Amino acid sequence: MAKTILVVDDSPSIRGLVSAFLVESGYEVASAENGRAALELLDGRKLHLAICDVQMPEMDGIEFVAAMKAMPDYRFVPVIMLTTEWTDERKLQGKEAGAKAWFVKPFAPEKMLAAVTRFILP
Repeated sequence: MAKTILVVDDSPSIRGLVSAFLVESGYEVASAENGRAALELLDGRKLHLAICDVQMPEMDGIEFVAAMKAMPDYRFVPVIMLTTEWTDERKLQGKEAGAKAWFVKPFAPEKMLAAVTRFILP
């Protein structure tokens, strides 16, 4: 059974690009356009990892990660942030919310895939 990754980004092109290379790598993908929509997907389904943007409308990525980590079924799901944000302050906020890695756009898909392989839940 394929492992499921949640991709959360307000850019349809980034969601599509990330989803495509994950599917090509053998993963199943669920996606959402912002943190609030992503929370609606957390309905008890098994997630093995999340990849999340920071700057999004309605609920940003750091708020989403904190809310997801507060849910018992999802508190151990690893999160990779994928964003244009690069400041140490934002990275610290992401880490405090529960993010395991931080990638700045544009990103190299092979490096992202290496991080996915490293952090994904068994």
